Amino acid sequence: MRHHGIHHVTAIAGPARRNLDFYTRVLGLRLVKKTVNFDDPGTYHFYFGDSHGSPGSILTFFPWEHVAPGRTGVGSTSETAFRVPEGSLGYWSHRFIEQGVEHGALEKRFGQSVLPFKDPHGTSLSLVGVADAEVGEAWANGEVPAEHAIRGLEGVTLLVENGEPTGAILTDVFGFREVARDGSLVRYRSDTAIGGTVDIRGVGGFLPGRMGGGSVHHVAFRAADDADQAEMVRKLADKYGLHATEQKDRNYFRSVYFREPGGILFEIATDGPGFAADEPEERLGSELKLPAFLEPSRSRIEAHLPELA
Repeated sequence: MRHHGIHHVTAIAGPARRNLDFYTRVLGLRLVKKTVNFDDPGTYHFYFGDSHGSPGSILTFFPWEHVAPGRTGVGSTSETAFRVPEGSLGYWSHRFIEQGVEHGALEKRFGQSVLPFKDPHGTSLSLVGVADAEVGEAWANGEVPAEHAIRGLEGVTLLVENGEPTGAILTDVFGFREVARDGSLVRYRSDTAIGGTVDIRGVGGFLPGRMGGGSVHHVAFRAADDADQAEMVRKLADKYGLHATEQKDRNYFRSVYFREPGGILFEIATDGPGFAADEPEERLGSELKLPAFLEPSRSRIEAHLPELA
């Protein structure tokens, strides 16, 4: 069965050790994969998610030690949201106070309770209280009790000059549907629970975003397999005049990239082969994994990567 929705979100962070500590210890996510940026192998690429590294649970980072801060603006992803059980937001409010996490007050969005916060490098995040989320997959071996643990991504908020063309790509190519509107904010949902929400805010006249620390680099959407991905690429070109890159093998999925009409970088990633492709599930994230073409350079790469311990 084909499932639509977000596959993962990739963002930019500052020092690797602090990024790793925040997402594994403070948020209680699993380090699903520790690898490098295939295009810049002197930089780590961390994947955080649930116990299996399920599509829709993954937030990934390129941590650069001396990155300049980014700026949220037109043509950027302004927030990434996680799902938690509805009754867990009180726990998380107390945890954020105890851990010194910058956060806002609880608020309501489309009838849901939302707790906004930021990571140490300025990434805008939120926790969304979701009824029955506790039945979803989580990582229960961290510091966060299983009953309060994060249950994957809820979705993202995109800031664009004009939301209609971006919305057309979501509905016609990625299988989302418009479900609600609140002023300039339009909500789209897919047929899957985790990674199933995209909010688009039309913000004509705002400053453009600037990529840097705390910025989302791209949002990846799910394709069941190569054929599904190829059909999306065909429709993007034939109907919308948007041309994707050639397919790139990322070891754990195969990807193509394109700029949606609002200027945000979108990826289409296959669900397979998954994160157990090069290490057993019980040991996910325990060793530095490199693609075959970088293995001959392992010693040099390891010598230049920042210390994590």
